[in-house]
Amino acid sequence: MTLSPSFKRSLWVFHFNTGSCNGCDIEIVATITPRYDPERFGVRLVGSPKHADVLLVTGPVTKKMAPRLRRVYEQMPSPKVVMCIGSCGQSGGVFYDSYNLDGPVDDVIPVDVYVPGCPPRPEAIIYGVVTALTKLERIERGEE
Repeated sequence: MTLSPSFKRSLWVFHFNTGSCNGCDIEIVATITPRYDPERFGVRLVGSPKHADVLLVTGPVTKKMAPRLRRVYEQMPSPKVVMCIGSCGQSGGVFYDSYNLDGPVDDVIPVDVYVPGCPPRPEAIIYGVVTALTKLERIERGEE
């Protein structure tokens, strides 16, 4: 699979909240502001998973959101990268023992990049997106 040069420099990101407290969502909004300027890396937030290259997932996966998350993941074109933002998506966080959780994100869909924190700083989110870009380049070279 060959990635076009424009693809390498313009990652389109779709954000999906699976039941978080919105702390990570606020940090994602802060990340896309001119202060941090993720567009210098070609990162753009899009409104449809059908146009996205990277899926940002925040929060632990509730039972109601698990099938929706799978559907969004399946709608994304390949190659795609999934980023799990925040501690809740990785382990359940403060909600780890809740009756309504299906588990962390990687129990529902495969995760490529983890960005830890509660909530993670915008710099960490940008670093995660840059890591996702290098992962896509490794996929192109056939290393993964």
